[in-house]
Amino acid sequence: EPLKASLIAAVIMVLFLFFGKNVLALFGVDIPSFAIAGALIIFFLGIEMVLGITLFRDNGDGSTGSIVPIAFPLIAGAGTMTTLISLKSQFEEVNILISIFINLIFIYLVLRSSVWIERKLGNAGTQILRKVFGVILIAIAIKIFKTRLL
Repeated sequence: EPLKASLIAAVIMVLFLFFGKNVLALFGVDIPSFAIAGALIIFFLGIEMVLGITLFRDNGDGSTGSIVPIAFPLIAGAGTMTTLISLKSQFEEVNILISIFINLIFIYLVLRSSVWIERKLGNAGTQILRKVFGVILIAIAIKIFKTRLL
């Protein structure tokens, strides 16, 4: 699944790089509103991790249950998409594409080694790490709120 999550994130990012601003404009959504919506998703994912509850419903067949919250919004979320639009005004698209793919290589390597990391940490260590990263996700969401609302 690390390869699948990385590929889905790549497709999302590349499509958003070329068509994101137009798609948002089509729906009348501005960048700050999009960023806040993404921040809400990240906030609730963090709440799930910290409290050990399920807010996002799994469809049960396993086809997208772990891919969707990993590929979007964690890897290719509102922050990434907003950054892509900002970078597009400053850099050549080819340079941004190279950066996306270098970033995705690192993401793939981390996702691929996650099972090994879980084995080394054990169940208790994994739960502690999950809660710590849940708090980090909540903090990222709050930072997006603050940046977009103040």
